[in-house]
Amino acid sequence: MAEADAEENVYREAVVESPVAPPNGDINIEDLLPDGPQGNIQGQMEEFLGPQPEYDEEEEEKKYYRRKKLGVVKNVLGASVGGMIIYSVYMGLLQMQLILHYDETYREVKYGNLGLEDIDKKMLMGINVTPIIALLYTPILIRFLGTKWMMFLASGIYALFVSTNYWERYYTLVPSAVAIGSGEWRHTHQRHTDQNTCTYYEYVNYKEDHVQEQKKLPKGVCHRYVIIFQSVFFIIFHLSLVFAEFPQRLFLHQFLSDYNHTLYNVKHCGAEGSGMIEGFNRTVLKHLPRSLLLIQVESVLMGAAFLSMIIFLAVCGAAYRPTEEIDLRSIGWGNIFQLPFKHLRDYRLRLLIPFFIYSGLDSLFSVTGLTLSYGVCTVGLEWLYLLVMVYGLSCSLFSCLSLSLLRLPRYVSLLGGAVIHGPLLVFLLFWSPAPRSPDQLPYLLVVIALWGMGSALNKTGLSILLGMLYEDKERLDFVYTIYHWWQAIAIFIVYLWTGLIMRAKLSILLVILLLACFCYWTMERRLAKNMHFRLPRIPRPKHKVKGYRYLEEENSDESNSEESDEDDDEEHQEEVIREDFGGDAGSQGSDSTRERRGGARGRRRRRDDDYEQAGEREEREKEGERGIEKE
Repeated sequence: MAEADAEENVYREAVVESPVAPPNGDINIEDLLPDGPQGNIQGQMEEFLGPQPEYDEEEEEKKYYRRKKLGVVKNVLGASVGGMIIYSVYMGLLQMQLILHYDETYREVKYGNLGLEDIDKKMLMGINVTPIIALLYTPILIRFLGTKWMMFLASGIYALFVSTNYWERYYTLVPSAVAIGSGEWRHTHQRHTDQNTCTYYEYVNYKEDHVQEQKKLPKGVCHRYVIIFQSVFFIIFHLSLVFAEFPQRLFLHQFLSDYNHTLYNVKHCGAEGSGMIEGFNRTVLKHLPRSLLLIQVESVLMGAAFLSMIIFLAVCGAAYRPTEEIDLRSIGWGNIFQLPFKHLRDYRLRLLIPFFIYSGLDSLFSVTGLTLSYGVCTVGLEWLYLLVMVYGLSCSLFSCLSLSLLRLPRYVSLLGGAVIHGPLLVFLLFWSPAPRSPDQLPYLLVVIALWGMGSALNKTGLSILLGMLYEDKERLDFVYTIYHWWQAIAIFIVYLWTGLIMRAKLSILLVILLLACFCYWTMERRLAKNMHFRLPRIPRPKHKVKGYRYLEEENSDESNSEESDEDDDEEHQEEVIREDFGGDAGSQGSDSTRERRGGARGRRRRRDDDYEQAGEREEREKEGERGIEKE
């Protein structure tokens, strides 16, 4: 008995000492934790995982989007500076190359009967003709590579052109010139700049509902940033004409003969002349530069080209989200070639074609006809660097005037440039300065500065206008393709009319300028009357977007095909897009369209959910049957 009582007492003490789980299953974890330092683990975890009193979510969000905005500004400035460097390298080397190859003594001593003059003609032909074809496939490359890598590729092509000058032969110079024409990068940069305007607006207004839901931005909200970013680009880019003259001023200037020698046989300048400079001396160098010195200059230019490539690679970022691209498989390769020309259905783009052509004529006439036929013909080749520098500085400084569009109507920039160029063209029709007249240099600088002012307003105003009219970022590639395509055709026309008399060139410029102003005024009148314009339908991807890839899910439910057909019919009915610039009809139509699309998407999602639930029920039933069979 005593032994039994002892065992019972021991059992009762053990029960008292060891905690037993309550019958209802509720266990207090703190009672199971040991006493001492390890007992504070739960409190430390709660303190670590709980809300931090020092963390301000709203302030951190502001810091995040501030960094994003600075990143966009860095993209725009980096792309502008990189483009300015590479274009100044290209223009400076091309100008130095043409001057050296023009001299008869240099050709005979350095290259004998290699035919450098014929090589230069074919090289210029490749530079001026190839962009007409290359611009047609630029939208494909932009969508395949992106704007950042397209600018990097174009800078690499310009660096290739610099490298070919180390060994000047037909099979090096001509192919590199054709490659430069095919690597048209200004279209890519303007696409990059306009896309950054939309991105910057989203970062500034990140709290707005339409930004958080990634809907189409309201009309006109990005106009302010389009004006600012495009003005900044042209302010920086036009400085390329200034830096392009550094090789001539610092290196080639000491080898050039004075105006008494180069202009000895010149009889007429300005409006009375024909061609570039009729009677210009075939020898322009006092003595030939050493080959080692030429290699040093080309090496410096090569280093600048590599610097621009590094800027594009390290500073510039992607201008869009990868999921915003249009899938090539859904559009089709043929449609991408056709879509730029299909946009000519829009009367706005058709009526701007004369301005596109005038912009191309102005680009080449300013650096050939004005600076050569009026400037060099009057004061000599030794002052060419000053004439081009003044033109570049004028274009850069007066590009700031486009910022006035933040307060003034958008037509001020384009028509302001036309008001400046019109009287200047009339004046140039009757001005024929005498050859070998250095005293005319101040008047030439004033005329060139005014011409640069008009050119700056023209180019900046056109880019800003296109960014305002076509806010849909999916269409900008095709619109800029048309713009630069007509511009390339005009540049090729200027290259062909080299031998034409000067008064004929000026008359053509004046007629096209007046026609461009009339067409632009007609376009603005139609928009003021709310006349509808047509835009082509861009095909949409028919599969879901996941991350960086477009992946198609296997779906055997044929009921969804009916809904997709309905969506296609709705999009097809919107081929003629009606937009009002002053009324609410356009916004109401877009809202109703969104509601119809949202309803169709909602019905499709519900059907997908029902389909998935039915599949899950079938799987559970199969698993139950398998368990019964095993039992």
